[in-house]
Order: sequence, then C-alpha cells, then structure tokens
Amino acid sequence: MSAKYIFVTGGVVSSLGKGLAAASIGCLLEARGLRVNMMKFDPYLNVDPGTMSPFQHGEVFVTDDGAETDLDLGHYERFTHAKLSRDNNLTTGRIYEQIITKERRGDYLGKTVQVIPHVTNEIKAAMRKVAATGDVDVVLVEIGGTVGDIESLPFLEAIRQMRQELGRDNTCFVHMTLIPWIAAAQELKTKPTQHSVKEMLSIGIQPDILLCRADREVPREMREKIAAFCNVETQAAVIARDVPSIYEVPLNLAQQGVDTLALKYLRIDAPEPDLSKWKDIVHRAYNPKDEVSIAIVGKYVEYEDSYKSLKEALVHGALAENLKLRVTWLEAEGLEVEDYVEQLKGFDGILVPGGFGKRGIEGMLNGIRYAREHKVPYFGICLGMQTACIEYARNVCGLAKANSGEFDPATPHRIIYKLRELIGVEEMGGTMRLGAWTCVMEPDSLAAKAYGTTEISERHRHRYEFNREYEAVLTGAGLRLTGSSPEGTYVEIVEIPEHPFFLGCQFHPEFKSKPLEPHPLFHAFVKASFANRGLMKAEATVRAEVKA
Repeated sequence: MSAKYIFVTGGVVSSLGKGLAAASIGCLLEARGLRVNMMKFDPYLNVDPGTMSPFQHGEVFVTDDGAETDLDLGHYERFTHAKLSRDNNLTTGRIYEQIITKERRGDYLGKTVQVIPHVTNEIKAAMRKVAATGDVDVVLVEIGGTVGDIESLPFLEAIRQMRQELGRDNTCFVHMTLIPWIAAAQELKTKPTQHSVKEMLSIGIQPDILLCRADREVPREMREKIAAFCNVETQAAVIARDVPSIYEVPLNLAQQGVDTLALKYLRIDAPEPDLSKWKDIVHRAYNPKDEVSIAIVGKYVEYEDSYKSLKEALVHGALAENLKLRVTWLEAEGLEVEDYVEQLKGFDGILVPGGFGKRGIEGMLNGIRYAREHKVPYFGICLGMQTACIEYARNVCGLAKANSGEFDPATPHRIIYKLRELIGVEEMGGTMRLGAWTCVMEPDSLAAKAYGTTEISERHRHRYEFNREYEAVLTGAGLRLTGSSPEGTYVEIVEIPEHPFFLGCQFHPEFKSKPLEPHPLFHAFVKASFANRGLMKAEATVRAEVKA
C-alpha cells in the first residue's frame, strides 16, 4: 500500500502548537499499529536554521545525519519512532537552492522557471521521497507559518495539488486555529476560525479536521456553530485545550477521536490504540512523590525555546523518578558578580547547556566552580563541558589565564581549540562537527554505568574541541577523560571521580531523550540531584537541632 498523507496547517496566529499537534497525531497512529513518518516545511528563506538566532528561532534540533533542523522535529522524535533526517525538514531557501542549481545545470532545458509548476513540483517530490523511505503507512506533513502569509503559499498550493493527484481517500487536511477569549465581552469568539477556514477555501483547500486552541471549555453549541460555518462534521471541530503537560495532548486528542476521524477519512482500518504508557506518564506528571530543583545557567534563558529539548529531557529524567521538575533559568551574565554564590544556593543540581560566543562565559565558570566546590551535582553539555575543563584548569591546575580559542584567541593556555579539520574554514552554515558519532567510554566511569554499556552513538553540534596537549595537566590534577572517539582524537566525556556527580559531555544527549525512554545521563543527573536534595534536607535538620 502506498503511504497516505495528513497535512497540518495553521491559521489566525503563529505558535498555536502545530508541531505538537502533528506529533501527537503521529503518536496516536503508532499506538494503533501504523508506521508513520513526519516532515516539516518552513517558509523562511534561510537554507536551514543553523545560523539563525536562538532568540528568534529557538533551538536548532540535530538529526543523526547531521542536519540542523526546526525544533518541531524534536517533538516528532519524542512522540513517535520516526527516523528523521535532513529530508524531513525543508525550507523555502533550500527548495529554491535546489531549483537554482538545476536551472544553472540546464535541467529545465531552457524553460522559464516558475513557482507553478517548478517550485510546487519540488515540494511534492520532497514529500514523496519521505513517503518512500522505508515501510510507511502515513506521512504527516506540517506546513510552517500561518495561512495568509505570502511565504506559505507555494507549500499550500503543493498540498492542494497532492489531493488532486492522490484523491480524497489518500489525503487528510488538519487545520489548527484559535478560539480567543475576549475578556471585555466575557465571550469566546469563533469568527477568527471562520475567517481562517475561509482563507484556506480561497486557495482551494477544505479542512477535514479543525483543531481549535482554547484556554477554557468550549460549549457544544459553539462547536456545532464552527462545524456548520466551516463545513466539517461536528466531531471534527476538535477543541485543543491548554494542558499543564504537553504529554497529555495525545490523550486529549484521542478522547475527542481525532485519530479515529483521520483514519475514517483515509479509509484505513486499524485496532484501538494502546495508550497505557502515556496515561502512566501523565499520571506521574500530575502525582509526583516529591520535587527536584535544577538551575540552568545559560546564554539564552530569557527564551526557553532555545533549550526546548534540554528542558524536556530533564522532565523525562524527573518523570522516571516520579518527581516534579522545578527549573530556574539563570542568565550566565548575571553570575559575573562577586556575590554569585548567593544566587546558586539551594539548588539540587546545576546544568550548563550548549551555546556559542563569549558572552556570559565567566558567569558559567562561576556556576561550575560553585558546583565543584560545594559537591552539587553538575551536568555540562557541549559548551558546558568545555567551560568545565577551563574552570578546572584555572582553579585546580593553577592555569589562571586558561581559556578557549573561541573566547580569547590570545590565551596562553588554549584548553579548548578549533576543530582541526575546520582550520581556515570561516563559513558559518553547516561547518561544524554535526550528527551522530561514536563514543567509547571507560568501563568504570559514571557515564558507562548510566548507559549500561561502553560504546554509544550521540549527536554533536560544535566547532571547538578539548586540546589534548593539556590532558596530562588536567588528569594529573584529578580530572578524568572517560569518553572519547574510537580512534582517540576527540574527548567526549569528562568527570571528577570524587564528586557525587560531575560530568561534562561534548555531545547533545537531549536530542535523543523521549518521555517513554528517558536519556540515561539525564536520568542519572536528576537522580543524583534528588539525592543531594535529601542530603541538604538532612544537614538542615541537624543544624536546626544543634541550634535548638
């Protein structure tokens, strides 16, 4: 059987959660025994989000094959078992780059290259390529942006053509809208949804299912009104209520029969879904036995989407221990003060994530020093590993001016330096160590014990590496290099053995964590942080008794 398609579009406003909705529908289809694949089209002209500001675009999600992609692909992988690659995320920029390359090569035989048919054909070819990858029953395609945007028009035209070519039984349109609450009138309003569907109709697309975001209950008569005005079945006017945990979204959609409707429209017979594991996750999220408090010392903390996968991986670790996660985002520059210790007291664990540039580095070093000296569990990722090495060199090994070549090219002690294969490469886009690489670990290391194995594959995104010229100095002072690339070129993991939990990794483990399969390192870090919480409580009790 050829793969069928579900197209997910959005209207009214951006940031309604199309990615989560698409991932949740994929999750429900998998729970019914179907094989799914997922893809995202982004309307912007950048070739990929790799060079875009985290403040504007959020996290860059990296796939095994080294593609720098939209953060929604992280949702896809966390909610489904789809194996994603660079083929699963295309931008307008990349589509046009491919077309211009073909035009310059003469592939169009002198024809005038136009949006229709050439751009739309390229978009459709990309969808068919993903559908042909492995055994796939349904491909979910999310169109970024909002209907009415000029940038989105070629993609919407392409999916309109897909229905014409494949037929009604092989395509399903899911449109996400907003039902706003007007405080002054104390009313919910359906007009924005009606206008959004009208806009879709004007370009030839009739939505089959409406996902209407709302922050409160929507009366049945209002759903009936939406269905009547938007030409869908009443049960197809689905209310996507705000929920405290994103992992409740699949259950919410299942309760309203979204998967049943989609399968009906696609003429697919499938058994009822088994959602017991998801129900267990949600139960634990809402009924924790205790909590754990983690401080994230980062460069982009005012925009949490910059660390989307990181936050979710911590949540997964906490759920595995039936704990409520409390995250405090600490701006690294804010720790570049003399009394930085006061800002760090009371946290069960401290984490320094990835990033680029020298802003806030001294604050990160202060946070790491506090964690090392006060025996607070520390987890450093990418830049967090590099800064841990710099802090150790400065404050344990006595190399006061130790630094990274990225932050201070004139430093006398380049503990971190540019990847040797990138020397002389100044272009920004895609010029890093990207994607999945193998790491071999010491059998008795903290990392190997967490993984339960000595060889792993993890995803990378970095331009700088640990300088092995300083290996003897740092290891002689107590730091352990417990993980490296198989040939020994790159240092992948560093640890401090006498510390309760002090681990830095050059890779990004957050990209492979799932709610049903928490990443071993995040699980171990949260577990150690909770143990530290218990220790701090016990010490506080003793102090109170002594004082009494």
